[in-house]
Amino acid sequence: MDSLLIQSAVFSAFFPELPLEGLLSTQGIMVMLLAAYAGAMWMFLTSAPKVHTIMVSDLKIARDFYEGLLELSVAEVPLHYYYNYEQTMGTVAIDPLYMGSSLGRSTPSSKFTGTEGLWYQLKKNTQLHIVTGATLGSKNQQRHVCFDRECLQLLLLRVQARRLKYKVRRDKPLNFLVKDLDERVIEMAEVAN
Repeated sequence: MDSLLIQSAVFSAFFPELPLEGLLSTQGIMVMLLAAYAGAMWMFLTSAPKVHTIMVSDLKIARDFYEGLLELSVAEVPLHYYYNYEQTMGTVAIDPLYMGSSLGRSTPSSKFTGTEGLWYQLKKNTQLHIVTGATLGSKNQQRHVCFDRECLQLLLLRVQARRLKYKVRRDKPLNFLVKDLDERVIEMAEVAN
């Protein structure tokens, strides 16, 4: 009985206007559980890395470019992508010019779960997700398409730091060309919304 009296005194010190019976009622416990759940979700979502997605023409050439030439380290798939979080963001505004001919047609084996493709660490809490889907550019050059200007600016800084050959074609929307080790021209293009 003394321990219940001590617990009551501790609770009333932190919650002076709430009687102990109200706090330990079904409704009080539910409110505390919901508050704990909200806190856990907030911690989970704020600690999740920011993910930029780039669509490429050829995944093997992209791997050679991002791992070999830009020396980006391979990253683990973020946990929130396993639960299909943010997978439909931006897909409404995809310009068919940048997509392959199979847009809109799905086969049982082509279901996108969000974990496919290549994953790289771009900055401390920023990752790069590379997926297929972009068409070849003029003269069959490789095209890497992105919806996020910040992502392409980070990649341009990385290209400049590595002292690679590049040429900025447009600033708004950002579009630049860079040569890989095999002298292929890769177009990095921002899709304007």
